[in-house]
Amino acid sequence: MSPVLKNKVAIVTGAGRGLGKAFALRYFEEGAKLLLPDLNIARAENTAKEIRAKGGEAVAMLTDISDENATKKMAEEVIRLYGRVDILLNNAAWIENVNFMPYDALTVADWDRMFAVNARGTWLCCKAIGPLMEKQSQGKIINIVSDTIRMAGANGLLHYVCSKAAVCVMTQCLARTLGPSGINVNAIAPGLTATEANLIRPDSDKNFERLAATLSIRRREEPVDLVGTAVYLASSDSDMVTGQVIYVDGGLVMA
Repeated sequence: MSPVLKNKVAIVTGAGRGLGKAFALRYFEEGAKLLLPDLNIARAENTAKEIRAKGGEAVAMLTDISDENATKKMAEEVIRLYGRVDILLNNAAWIENVNFMPYDALTVADWDRMFAVNARGTWLCCKAIGPLMEKQSQGKIINIVSDTIRMAGANGLLHYVCSKAAVCVMTQCLARTLGPSGINVNAIAPGLTATEANLIRPDSDKNFERLAATLSIRRREEPVDLVGTAVYLASSDSDMVTGQVIYVDGGLVMA
């Protein structure tokens, strides 16, 4: 069977590690050519080198998605490299070193930085890449949100949850706007996943163990658990699916 993304061009933001790296590696396995924008160019280059060592095509690029000029350069680079873009996976987000704190202890700087990356950054990537897809009359945009948007008990992460909720609504608005141009816009909502950023948190093993006991599938969620859904939403199998948020969290949230 041929790879389902053979000769497709995909942008995966934040592919230096964690979910982004898992998405990029699986997209390569499915035949995609990749541009990997990341704020940490060294990590992104390591992912690109790993893909190239296996015979794939991948280029890392230093990109701050909260900077409109940077996202414009990203759009220019994908066209320069590959001449088109078929898939935009908006994975990059600010979560590392984000501490749990009461809503009234958050600073304006905390709030603004979270929204600058998670909400504005996702919009800027869509703003830069969407018109390229419209010219092609085809494209898949996949946003990574969070199952916390359905959990009123996610205390201590108000700014993060609200930023991801904004991306959820953005997904639905863009699905309606871009659908007539043949562009699908969907979102994946992971649960707490065993990425590097989460594993370094204090008492991470105990926290994952406690969470697993509340899931329908009672084990820790791994990055590999998300990649199948990302492939499906990037492939022709999902051509009639748009404006949806798919929860991949072991059944913690049942939509």
